[in-house]
Amino acid sequence: MPPAPRLQPPSMTAVLDRCQALFDDLAFSSVRAWKEAVPGRKAIGYMPIYVPLEIIHAAGMLPVGILGGGDQLEVIHGDAYYQSYICRIPRSTVELGVTGRLDPLDGMLFPSICDVIRNLSGMWRMMFEGKYVRYFDVPQNYQDSVGGSYYIRELETLRDDLAELGGRAITDDDLRESIRVYNDHRKAVRALYDFRAARPWRAPTAEVYLVMRAAMVLTVEEHTALIEDYLAAAAAEDRPPRDNCRVVLTGAFCEQPPLGVIKSIEMAGCYIVDDDFMLITRWLLDEVPTDADPLANLSRAFLHHGCATSAKFEPEKQDKGRFLIDSVRRNRAEGVIFVAPSFCDPALLDRPMLQDALTDQNIPYTAFKYAENSGQTQPIREQAGTFADSIKLWSA
Repeated sequence: MPPAPRLQPPSMTAVLDRCQALFDDLAFSSVRAWKEAVPGRKAIGYMPIYVPLEIIHAAGMLPVGILGGGDQLEVIHGDAYYQSYICRIPRSTVELGVTGRLDPLDGMLFPSICDVIRNLSGMWRMMFEGKYVRYFDVPQNYQDSVGGSYYIRELETLRDDLAELGGRAITDDDLRESIRVYNDHRKAVRALYDFRAARPWRAPTAEVYLVMRAAMVLTVEEHTALIEDYLAAAAAEDRPPRDNCRVVLTGAFCEQPPLGVIKSIEMAGCYIVDDDFMLITRWLLDEVPTDADPLANLSRAFLHHGCATSAKFEPEKQDKGRFLIDSVRRNRAEGVIFVAPSFCDPALLDRPMLQDALTDQNIPYTAFKYAENSGQTQPIREQAGTFADSIKLWSA
């Protein structure tokens, strides 16, 4: 039976109001509603770096992205678990957990980001006995026969764990169908980012960010439709272009900046034409094949068709910075803004090497730090504005 024709897409106001409501909802009401709609459904949380969402989807479960509490959550209990010189996202995630906000989750995946998140996975196992908890590691060797074999075993273990948790087997056909669904989503996300890069005045990053944040709590099918609705609404909006500086933002792949920081950068005269916010949605750069062995296909996609980020090992030193420079060229950016959370070891340790690579290519850059609950928006706006003015005035 052919799919029913879609009704008139919602207005821009309706789309953004929905996204803002999901963004503000620290009780995860939409996740609770999804589970209550069909008794027996399960939801699996994950921290916001790559995990194979296709396997969760194939298990009939809802993947739920956990990005801390942002600037809306007062952290009280979480501060008892981590030192003050650790980034804030683990403390606010603990706060979400111990205050019952994450009760709808039947399990948590902690991907390989840094030592802090590795430690959080162990703490979570002790704090929430009876819940499924797994630290999801990834290969550091990119040969199919070495790292690929290891990674396939990790994927098999996750598949078997979720099959046991869900009470049903996860077949190869289930996985192939989930890969197909996520391929559709990857296409939609690329279309959204391409649209913003071509016409950033029609798709401000503050809006694009809210749309992408909705992916953390909606089913993948719902979110693909939401992106399509936003693109239709954005194309119909009459928004005049400005003489802004085109910039790439990098460094915010894990702990997310307050929404006010993104708005401040844009108000300072910058068009953000690429970023690494919520990189889980764009980690795999190409469609994953849907034939043959689905786990082997996911493994090869991770090894050979994944993005570069500070949370992912790069075996070749000469490759450091190439992905960022390619983004600058592809999106016709005029500069780079390093936006990293305070105390984020992966981002801050990588920054000098990335800056050297930009310097070699005569690409201007500036840098600042933030915490998810404190963006210091006025200094950031002034620094971003000065950076944009300097490029417009003196850059060739």
